[in-house]
Amino acid sequence: MTERKALAGEAMSRGLHPGAEVKSAMAGFLKEFKGFQDDVKHALQHQEERLSMLNQKTMTYGRPALSAAVDLAAPHQKAFDAYLRSGDDDGLRGLVLEGKALNTAVAADGGYLVDPVTADMIRSSLKSTASIRAIANVVQVEASSFDVLIDHTDVGSGWATETGTIAETATPAIERISITLHELSAMPKASQRLLDDSAFDVEGWLAGRIADKFARAEAAAFVSGDGVDKPKGFLTHPKLAENLWAWGSLGYIATGVAGDFASINPADAVVDLVYALEANYRANASFVMNSKTAGAVRKMKDADGRFLWSDGLAAGEPARLMGYPVLIAEDMPDIANNAFAVAFGDFAAGYTIAERPDMRVLRDPFSAKPHVLFYASKRVGGDVSDFAAIKLLRFALS
Repeated sequence: MTERKALAGEAMSRGLHPGAEVKSAMAGFLKEFKGFQDDVKHALQHQEERLSMLNQKTMTYGRPALSAAVDLAAPHQKAFDAYLRSGDDDGLRGLVLEGKALNTAVAADGGYLVDPVTADMIRSSLKSTASIRAIANVVQVEASSFDVLIDHTDVGSGWATETGTIAETATPAIERISITLHELSAMPKASQRLLDDSAFDVEGWLAGRIADKFARAEAAAFVSGDGVDKPKGFLTHPKLAENLWAWGSLGYIATGVAGDFASINPADAVVDLVYALEANYRANASFVMNSKTAGAVRKMKDADGRFLWSDGLAAGEPARLMGYPVLIAEDMPDIANNAFAVAFGDFAAGYTIAERPDMRVLRDPFSAKPHVLFYASKRVGGDVSDFAAIKLLRFALS
């Protein structure tokens, strides 16, 4: 009470009412508290900005967020680049990719595995070339051979009645076709001075050279290979006239003229070839011929004067003959007496290519100084897998 009276007396001595003094003191306190709040808010905002900047720097200068596949392949690609340029194989030794230890000390085994990026470049080039590979069935295997099982007989069937006798169905015959894998190799070379140039894309150069050599060797073998240390081409199998066709051989239609099309209605032979193939194969069928044969065929017209040949409407789209795509394979024979210059069939069913997914490269800086040789190898095989799926056009009387 004494203190209150003293304060009241002091307020009255200054000419102020006691309630006004309290309000004035409270207003000053609230003003100072609001200033404190503003200072705290400003400090927190500044701290958030600093944390945000720190996170951005971490994302920029730290490890980028890449996919798992890229992260796994990058060490192999870097180590492979060092090996190609200088022969330094330390990075390849003990390298683990996709959970599997790579076969590293492989000078005796045939070289180091090509890195995934370069291998994909080679496969892409092989697939895009004018080769049977573009239309055949391609499988990747880990073994030294690949077996294709073909049931080429029809199981008996019929309508059953409640009281009638049901005939026994025939036992299907299963054919086993074994495709052996063979080693395909290429040996491009480059100078050491070129390899020392950091601007030189050694992986791209190597992929291009390997793909070019592999493509030419494969294309020839898939058409006419004898099966000895190479794939067996479809033209090396026995051929029989279509009316005599039997499993294990390819059926053919004759043009009726030795070494040429007939002078009257030459397109009839092409029509007969198309319809010699069963309907279930025609849906996915393609013509195969070389450029010289294509030059003769594209001049043909039907009875109404319309060309049988039509060019692709879009870039990269194949030309078509009677509505079916045409693959220009330069390894097909030219038109000549008894030549089988045109093939027509469902090659995805009729021809199978089996290959191992890995490719190897062995660096040899000694055999061709001052150049460095790169011995690249892969294993691949091929053979006819369905003899009913491919028909041939023979330029002969019969």
